[in-house]
Amino acid sequence: MNSQQIRQAYLDFFKSKEHLIVPSAPLVAKNDPTLMFNNSGMAQFKDFFLGNGTPPARRIADTQKCLRVSGKHNDLEDVGFDTYHHTMFEMLGNWSFGDYFKKEAITWAWELLTTIYKLPKDRLYVSVYEGDPKDGVPFDQEAWDLWKPIVGEDRIILGNKKDNFWEMGDTGPCGPCSEIHIDLRPESEVQAVSGKSLVNQDHPQVVEIWNLVFMQFERKADGSLLPLPATHVDTGMGFERLCMAVQQKTSNYDTDVFQPTIGLLEQMSGKTYGQQTYPDIAMRVISDHIRAVAFAIADGQLPANAKAGYVIRRILRRAVRYGYSYLGLQEPFFHSLIPLISAQFETVFPELKAQETFVTKVILEEEKSFLRTLASGLKRLDVMMAKQQQDGLNTIPGPDVFELSDTFGFPVDLTALIAREKGLQIDEQGFNDALAQQKNRSRKDAAKEATDWVELRETEDFEFLGYDFEETHSHIVKYRKVKTKGGIEYHIVLDRSPFYAEMGGQVGDTGHLTGEIDNEPFKISIVDTKKENDLFVHISKDKDLEVILQNAGVVTAQIDSDRRARIKANHSATHLMLSAMKEVLGSHIVQKGSFLNDQVLRFDFSHFAKMSEAEMKAVEDRVNEKIRENIALDERNNVPIQEALDLGATATFGEKYGDFVRLIIFDKDYSFELCGGTHVPATGEIGLFKFVSEGSVSAGVRRVEAVTGDKALQMMREQEDKLNQIKELLKNPTDLVKAVENLLEERSSLQKQVAALQNEKLQTVKADLIAGLEKHRAFSLIVAKVEIPSADALKQLSFELKDQIENLIVVLGAVINDKPQLSVYIAESLVKEANLHAGKIVKELAREIKGGGGGQPFFATAGGSDASGLETALEKAKDLF
Repeated sequence: MNSQQIRQAYLDFFKSKEHLIVPSAPLVAKNDPTLMFNNSGMAQFKDFFLGNGTPPARRIADTQKCLRVSGKHNDLEDVGFDTYHHTMFEMLGNWSFGDYFKKEAITWAWELLTTIYKLPKDRLYVSVYEGDPKDGVPFDQEAWDLWKPIVGEDRIILGNKKDNFWEMGDTGPCGPCSEIHIDLRPESEVQAVSGKSLVNQDHPQVVEIWNLVFMQFERKADGSLLPLPATHVDTGMGFERLCMAVQQKTSNYDTDVFQPTIGLLEQMSGKTYGQQTYPDIAMRVISDHIRAVAFAIADGQLPANAKAGYVIRRILRRAVRYGYSYLGLQEPFFHSLIPLISAQFETVFPELKAQETFVTKVILEEEKSFLRTLASGLKRLDVMMAKQQQDGLNTIPGPDVFELSDTFGFPVDLTALIAREKGLQIDEQGFNDALAQQKNRSRKDAAKEATDWVELRETEDFEFLGYDFEETHSHIVKYRKVKTKGGIEYHIVLDRSPFYAEMGGQVGDTGHLTGEIDNEPFKISIVDTKKENDLFVHISKDKDLEVILQNAGVVTAQIDSDRRARIKANHSATHLMLSAMKEVLGSHIVQKGSFLNDQVLRFDFSHFAKMSEAEMKAVEDRVNEKIRENIALDERNNVPIQEALDLGATATFGEKYGDFVRLIIFDKDYSFELCGGTHVPATGEIGLFKFVSEGSVSAGVRRVEAVTGDKALQMMREQEDKLNQIKELLKNPTDLVKAVENLLEERSSLQKQVAALQNEKLQTVKADLIAGLEKHRAFSLIVAKVEIPSADALKQLSFELKDQIENLIVVLGAVINDKPQLSVYIAESLVKEANLHAGKIVKELAREIKGGGGGQPFFATAGGSDASGLETALEKAKDLF
């Protein structure tokens, strides 16, 4: 079976067991603050295990993109050095949410492995949890009793907490598990040593392929375990290891999952896989890392200098360095692997194929950036390592490691890796100290210190009514008092609200809450609305609100309707603009970010070329055409996600949507998007659309800003006013463009005349200087104060003099724009023979004019603030020579 058949057989098997097959969640974990990346198959289902949501079915199966490069689950350092660890990998999983439990999970696992995949039963071992008295979790007798008739006692292994109690992180759902291991060694080795003794001993051919986790507990922050409301099954089978077992290989990298990439690397490098240690490691690293980088970018995480973006940049640079050092690939190469990867995964993870050009170009720009410093960084590291070895030391100091990171872009783990290859290590603590010092220098004080919530009403229900209403009657559920740099804020939660909370690029609503206490009216100003843990938090900066909030009862919540109208216009215009961009620039255009308020719309999108004026006009014309058509909004709520996608709705790559979504449609054949924001009832209300600016944000990402309605009209009138002012200044010419062209030509002609006059004067000054030349035995000397128009003229004068006179030393002083200037020129022959240095001399002279400067040994300049000291500086120069 090839890898695609192996994957499909898994999904088909569990479909036959009444499982719903669901798509993979994005690799980037955007909605889980405890994770940077989805590191397991269960990550997207965590809320279901905790009872915080309802799954689309009680039985689910999928293949999930996972990334393990940080935190508790980190396989990065093993990648390439062994044959079965990866950064990005696929996790095949089947799930039960309060439905079946251990019996079905164990029985079906054995059936699939031995009947469908036909893995040899005598090469399989299983493990069960031995229990832990400290946690209060007993030996898993049930799993033991289920496995015993299937495999026999001699193939069951008791596992400790490390191996057989699965936890996603420090907190969250967890439980005992049964692992299934396979022995892939040659028969002669199997006969000599039992595979049972090699389970969980890091043997490259005795590996775990499937983990059956029985979710029974939730780990709390204090370390305690609480039973979950219902028991669940969470299984995870490493797709790459499964392919190794089914295809009877001894390495994941020998399967058809990785061999196409390795084959392409062989062509690029001229090296043959399987012959040399480090070139082989390099090919394994690169073929693994390209998948992690490609899918992370496709799912919305660009390489960057912090957090998740830095992780992706680290992986990318690790791969590029291996290609550079061991495959001789010293020009950008990593990006050229993308077409192969996108084609390989097109049917299972189509998001990469859809953004192939964008992802390729982002990686190319990253490669170019790193390669600019890689060679010099490696040389610097070689010097550091040689010094340590010469001194009989084996540790590279932390400040040196930090220098490589800060100056040459070497991630600390890359430096550690290169050091290990030379038998050295790094001072991690010293690096962390240097990094902390830098952070301390730039760290700002924490912006907020929040108090605990004051609960006023017991309710878990919250309604957002802002799509249909701009005013509601509401109860205050809770509030808290928050200290910020700007003063005190009150955060208020209502049971129902028309206020839209900031999300999806759209800013939060403003407005006010009104009511009465003992027949006395009150009004609370709301300056912003934020979303926090699914709550809409209304922010007020009014003073001393505790009494009002505690006694208010029912309030009327009223948004600023005029502001909302302008925001809606900008949001709807963004949808129209995206569709127009795809028409004008190409279907590769993908949203990479947005910001929408009542003043402007800002939109980031994937594109590698600056938009031309013609393209911007074409987009503007198309958007304004749709505005004039006054297309009515077709708004559909609670549409099943798959139904929406099947209808052709545009989704933002990297966003995780719920099972039911909201559709915003302005003509199904034009603008058809998933969106939670607020919109105009018809496009005519947008009024007018006009671009303000276009520019670059990062590699492969452009940004436009635009205005609509009154703001667009205001901007155009301001431009018209400026144009009229220019006309008046030019005496209202008939042809304004021709008048400006004539003015520029006249200016250019005058500049040339001025330059000619200045040069003529400069030649007179030069002649006078030559006439006053002092000749010494070994050199000629000119020290003088001159009248010249600019610092450039000072340099020009010095260099023209040196072209005419051999062995010359020139010290010139001038006052330019009321500031004293000095220059020193020394013939290069004198620099070498007399050990003179113009930079050092000019610094000494600059003291007299209360200034400073420097430069090269043969020419240097200085500026100052005290022109009265210029004569003294020149006299001092004469004494020096």
